[in-house]
Amino acid sequence: MTADLIATALTSPSPSALAAVEAEIAGACKLAGRERGAVELVAVSKTFDRAAIEPVLRAGQRCFGENRVQEAKAKWPEILRSYPATTLHLIGPLQSNKAKDAVALFDAVHSVDRQSICEALAKEIEKQGLHPTLFVQINTGEEPQKAGVRPAEADAFIARCRSDFGLTVSGLMCIPPVDEAPAPHFALTAKIAARNGLKLLSMGMSADFQAAIRLGATHVRVGSAIFGARTAPGGNG
Repeated sequence: MTADLIATALTSPSPSALAAVEAEIAGACKLAGRERGAVELVAVSKTFDRAAIEPVLRAGQRCFGENRVQEAKAKWPEILRSYPATTLHLIGPLQSNKAKDAVALFDAVHSVDRQSICEALAKEIEKQGLHPTLFVQINTGEEPQKAGVRPAEADAFIARCRSDFGLTVSGLMCIPPVDEAPAPHFALTAKIAARNGLKLLSMGMSADFQAAIRLGATHVRVGSAIFGARTAPGGNG
């Protein structure tokens, strides 16, 4: 069904594509014996401008994901003035020098993965009095080119986030290798979350969110199945 969803996004207005994705999420939740409300759809709007995003907002979507702080800072403040109930999730890598803007703009950060980010986020959270929901990114495939904490180091890293930096970690995020079946990576992420008392799981994108929902995802990051193909490179949706 995923190929059909992406084809719909390429040929139909994005509200129709959004409705198709919503139907697939509802169906996946039903098959998994879960309530639809247990899964948050993060519409990945990176590289798309207001003209592309606004039809999705008018269709009722209120949670969006962006990969880059600077891109989000350039386009979202104006949009948020018109749609103040919208929440923004940073799903791409975060640089320490962008932590100030990230804490000010985003309601959630899915890519906590190293000490320097923990230090920068802790400083800005205390300074600004804002508390974005934090996810630790797990590099389940141990891919050298990809961000994230190695699974064997995850427990210790989560403990340090809490004890050394005073961060409230709420969940985990993963991006499985593109050439491997995603389900084992989702299952591993869920296992790490369970033993660390974490309830949120950011897992699944346009091509595999059904499997992610079956394995406990609470947030699915869907971009191309809603907005269509991007002209700029990038993953995570």
